[in-house]
Amino acid sequence: MDTIFAEATPPGRGGVSVLRISGPGARSAAERLAGPLPVARRAELRNLLDGGEVLDQALVLWFESGRSFTGEEVAELHLHGAPVVARRVMAALRAAGLREAEAGEFTRRAFLNGRLDLAEVEGLSDLLAAETESQRRQAMRAAGGEIARIVEGWRELLIRAGALVEASIDFADEEVPEEVPEEVFNLLERLRGEIERELNGYPASERLREGFEIAVVGPPNSGKSSLINRLARREVAIVSAIPGTTRDIIELRMDLRGLAVTFLDTAGLRETEDQIEAVGVDRARMRAEAADLRIFLSESGEHDLTMFRDGDLTLWSKADLSEGRGDLSAVTGEGVETLLQSVFETLSVRVADAGIVSHRRQADALRDALRALDGSRAQPELLAESIRQTALSLERLVGRVGAEDYLDVIFSSFCIGK
Repeated sequence: MDTIFAEATPPGRGGVSVLRISGPGARSAAERLAGPLPVARRAELRNLLDGGEVLDQALVLWFESGRSFTGEEVAELHLHGAPVVARRVMAALRAAGLREAEAGEFTRRAFLNGRLDLAEVEGLSDLLAAETESQRRQAMRAAGGEIARIVEGWRELLIRAGALVEASIDFADEEVPEEVPEEVFNLLERLRGEIERELNGYPASERLREGFEIAVVGPPNSGKSSLINRLARREVAIVSAIPGTTRDIIELRMDLRGLAVTFLDTAGLRETEDQIEAVGVDRARMRAEAADLRIFLSESGEHDLTMFRDGDLTLWSKADLSEGRGDLSAVTGEGVETLLQSVFETLSVRVADAGIVSHRRQADALRDALRALDGSRAQPELLAESIRQTALSLERLVGRVGAEDYLDVIFSSFCIGK
């Protein structure tokens, strides 16, 4: 492979800029700048020289092949964080024949070199994108190899079942203990139940990873935009006494006690002859129907509940103007914390059974495994093939086979330097 380099820290001014070099020419490239490298995994302060000129004074680290993030020989240069320093050092590396890394190329090499499985790569991607504590915890479980550990446990069940089935085939004419078939089906039934539980938790896991959408709906001038502004603590939506001010969807993404949620400010629901407003009303209905939760606001206490679903909230708005009859006021803040707590409790119930599988690719592999199990038959030969197909689907889950179709999509979400 080419020897590649990139900043592992975000570009721009900062305290430190970490420059990572990986590949067969990493040692010679680093020694050209820093001289003989320090003992592996021990940092030393060195002057970086290019043609006799001191480029920077940096901490230099060396990682041997098989002991680095990528699995290749890797050098790290911890530079001072001025952008001009990083640019100058990278220019010296280009002149030495090294190539700048593409987005996600370090992680791709870690996968190809067996340092990470595909589920760990997806977990790492989720960790880099995490915005809330719940997303961080979920991503850390995946990046830490929990999916592979679960799959390994399932694989052991299949190995045991497969061995018993093969024995019944190989020694069909000899005495085979009567309990063997029963044990096989018990093992497969246990596996089926565990896969089904993980699949049942997939929708909640996916929402936890991607975040929830909460639509604020109601008639014009019911306080929807005022509520969004109150939640944002700034004016993100135009508030006017003129009905129909909101025409398009305004999104407010926030961290709700560790859950990622996006509140949607929608056009007021009413019949209108204004063509632009009518488009906004249609969009409001479509997004509200697709949302995970709806908050119905009305200053009269009456609501259009044609879109209402279990768990949705109905509130009397503008409590500051309704002589004590309202549920909340975006002006004074009355009832807003109660609303947020209700939303949090509702969503918390929905994610209570979330598993570790949170990507469609992973769920598809589990569904394939389940279909293979459901195709089991009492005949030993068919049963053995079913077990093999199930094992193959689980191998796809962690990317040991059939990963090529997903690599470009997965690594395109990574930044340069990771």
